[in-house]
Amino acid sequence: MEVSNSRSAEPSAVVQQVGIALYRLLTGSNPAEAEISADDDFDRHALASILVAAALDGGSIVERVGIPEHALRKLLAGFFPAAAARAFTWIPNSSSDVHDETAVLRELLLAQRSTAGDVGHWLAAMVARRAMEPHHLWQDLGLRGRTELSRLLTRHFAPLARRNTGNMRWKRFFYRVLCERDSLGMCRAPVCTQCADFGRCFGEESGESRLVERKL
Repeated sequence: MEVSNSRSAEPSAVVQQVGIALYRLLTGSNPAEAEISADDDFDRHALASILVAAALDGGSIVERVGIPEHALRKLLAGFFPAAAARAFTWIPNSSSDVHDETAVLRELLLAQRSTAGDVGHWLAAMVARRAMEPHHLWQDLGLRGRTELSRLLTRHFAPLARRNTGNMRWKRFFYRVLCERDSLGMCRAPVCTQCADFGRCFGEESGESRLVERKL
């Protein structure tokens, strides 16, 4: 799930400014000032952040975000009804083809949903697709830190999130769950603390948000 490419994990100031502008277009506020104390406000913030992160990657927003165009239009109409926000659906050559690995993770998340309605269904597909990007999952979802990702997963996929008792990196945790489910036995160490890859699975997930402006 951790694909390597040349895109730097540290966003440029220009990219951050574009991301801030897109987030403001959707929500009317700056991402650094988003009020997320209520669950509904948090969901709106998370959805906006994911849409912006996908848009910053370029290409088809539908492919990058992981949900079909009709679902994207419904999402925008329900959470971001401003007419200007509809520009997110006007990118040509949209494709909603789902790769096998994305589909497997999406199905895992759907099976572990803890909220009803469209949001959890959309987030399962969006998180699965964005997990194919190369950096920390919270960064490729456009969130402000790992704590927001943990909140998203705990809220919408609680049975799965509760299994991450060791605070493993979320992408690694997903991979381990899928391996255990399919009896692949990819982890050869008897316990995580004896594994040579311990730092890669449990290391600090530091870095800059793609949407929060750097403090100079």
